[in-house]
Amino acid sequence: MLKYEIEGGSLPVVICYPEQGQTLCTETGSMSWMSPNMKMETNAGGGVKKALGRLFSGESIFLNEFTSVSGTGMIAFSSSFPGGIIPFEVTSGNGIVVQKKGFLAMEKGLDISVFFQHRAGAGFFGGEGFVMQRITGNGMVFVEIDGNCKEYTLGAGESIVVNTGHLAAMSESCSMSVEAVKGLKNMFLGGSGMFHTVITGPGKVYLQSMPISKLANAIHPYLPTPPSSDGNGGINIKLGN
Repeated sequence: MLKYEIEGGSLPVVICYPEQGQTLCTETGSMSWMSPNMKMETNAGGGVKKALGRLFSGESIFLNEFTSVSGTGMIAFSSSFPGGIIPFEVTSGNGIVVQKKGFLAMEKGLDISVFFQHRAGAGFFGGEGFVMQRITGNGMVFVEIDGNCKEYTLGAGESIVVNTGHLAAMSESCSMSVEAVKGLKNMFLGGSGMFHTVITGPGKVYLQSMPISKLANAIHPYLPTPPSSDGNGGINIKLGN
């Protein structure tokens, strides 16, 4: 069993303590610090087919593997965005589906593959992306969440309606569909888009309070516009409101 601790509040880091011979896998560049007895090796992580699958689902072609070679090691992985790091213990038949770029680190023996929405509308209109990531096998995986995380457990046939971008992860036993917002005024003036994503159980759903896309839209009006020429060799710089 992998030992770990998560620290840092809204700027989290997961610190893992693999025993001798244990290996952790992560995207290239995700390691923050580690003990000297951690051996690093970069490879395609399962061959060309799996590497291309990771690329299509938003991850890097290559994986870094870190193995403790002499006694217990220590290695830390930091989140790339203010939010949370959620640990999942994946078992056979109990995998998870996560948003693009949600994967942070995992034990060797787990697989990342492409998860296509069974219903195309869930990807094109629901805002969660037509392609997500499925993580299967046996072991621990750490997933990045944007903002705070709220977990719900859905019974068979029980559903929850989610606005664009707020779905962070769900059990692979859950299903996803799309429903149109009811009422023309609600659809065009309500500010929540024309469609909502509906997640149906059984399984767990993990929702995030601040999707990075929503944060980007919120700060965009306040960013400076690119400098432009004034026609006389000078440069004009216009700041946002």
